[in-house]
Amino acid sequence: MTFDRFLPPARLGEDDPLPPEDRVSPCGSIASDALYRSQSPRLARFFARRIPRDDVADLVQESFRRLLGTTTRVERPEAYLSRIAGNLVRDRASAAARHHDAAHESYDDDAIAGLDPHHQLEARDAVTRLEEALTTLKPKTREIFLMHRLDGLSYAEIAEARNMSIKGVEKQIAKALYLLRRRVGAL
Repeated sequence: MTFDRFLPPARLGEDDPLPPEDRVSPCGSIASDALYRSQSPRLARFFARRIPRDDVADLVQESFRRLLGTTTRVERPEAYLSRIAGNLVRDRASAAARHHDAAHESYDDDAIAGLDPHHQLEARDAVTRLEEALTTLKPKTREIFLMHRLDGLSYAEIAEARNMSIKGVEKQIAKALYLLRRRVGAL
């Protein structure tokens, strides 16, 4: 790969508004043209190892633009160019990461998958087993249990409705829970 395309255009003519001699070079005694000719291939190789080839020329130019844009005198322009090049690569990586984070959408397994058919089958089986277990309870125990669990009545309300003591309701609920747990599992 040749780096001729990185070379600056021909020197400006006498009648151009800003001749090269009027430019203030931050590089001290080294002329900007000579610095560009000597350092642009090195910078191009540096960038070519770290970024897509399409962007190499732009970053070489940007490195020199930043060097020539500084207002302070630079004693070692080669080192300064290396620092600029490293900063440009780091800035591009940060911008790419920000862009990636902004475009990222989190993946929620539950929302994407919908209802789990296996879980639905297990729930249906549990309801079937519970219904079968409820039929094995004595009618009085079943009715008291359903009044509490399905209708949401308190023990006192059930005791009043069934004309029995609260302690008797507690015993019937405990009996129903014991028998259902043995047949179905935890409720």
